[in-house]
Amino acid sequence: MSIDVLVSKIKEKKNPSVAGLDPKLEYVPEFIREKVFSELGKNLCAAGEALWQFNKALIDALYDIVPAVKPQSAFYEMYGLPGEEALKKTVDYAKSKGLYVILDVKRNDIGSTAQAYSSAYLGRVDIAGEEAEALNVDSVTVNPYLGTDGVLPFINDCVKYNKSIFTLVKTSNPSSGELQDLICEDGKRIYEKVAELVNKWGENTVGTSGYTAVGAVVGATYPEQSVILRKLMPKSYFLVPGYGAQGGGAKDVVNCFNSDGLGAIINSSRGIMCAYKKSERPIEEFALAARDEAIRMRDELCSVL
Repeated sequence: MSIDVLVSKIKEKKNPSVAGLDPKLEYVPEFIREKVFSELGKNLCAAGEALWQFNKALIDALYDIVPAVKPQSAFYEMYGLPGEEALKKTVDYAKSKGLYVILDVKRNDIGSTAQAYSSAYLGRVDIAGEEAEALNVDSVTVNPYLGTDGVLPFINDCVKYNKSIFTLVKTSNPSSGELQDLICEDGKRIYEKVAELVNKWGENTVGTSGYTAVGAVVGATYPEQSVILRKLMPKSYFLVPGYGAQGGGAKDVVNCFNSDGLGAIINSSRGIMCAYKKSERPIEEFALAARDEAIRMRDELCSVL
């Protein structure tokens, strides 16, 4: 199973972290932007090229440190087709460097549309009898709030094409509790009900690592809830946002792991991408500053596990 590949890479690099690639244009160092603007003008094509150059340098600096990267699709879509082209180039390059790629898209819809989304990201599309892969990622994030028929297409493609998904369970944003913490008639909170569904959805996809193809998104900003969710989903891998810029620290994520130090992968986006803004390195060494931060984060996480 695909999740076994992720676990293997985490063990190999002794690092349970993922670098988020969420590059707003203003995150790209000025010297890259100025060069691209002088060549292409101030337009969407230039924006896409700047994102790609930024990402390529980051991947070159990080691929031997982190096991995975997590591009957030929205930060590419906002720059139109050139942005989406930068996303594809980023995904392909990350894969060529041996990285596990989690695409953060949070998709779902009614069954037929969910299948179209899954085909776009996890599966294949039919072109006059020939199969084609639109985007070669290993995993995507999925919104569970349309229920089982909106999630099954993704699970089926996980099995068919050796992929994985991470289902939103308890997200890191401040207002997540408005819905996710509501109490149901049986006394359970909605995030607990979703966790039960995650267990059910993944029960036939357990890999050799002991984890299923259906993981869970559990925010670092809610450490108390992660204790409950770790018990409810013992065989689901956790993708944990909220570390670093959103306020979560290493001690906040400990409960997301199992006793063997596995079971979770911690995301840092701005903390790694924009490390150069707090570094003493010259701006031209922005990628090395990102590497420094990735190493610091790895060591901090490993010190508490």
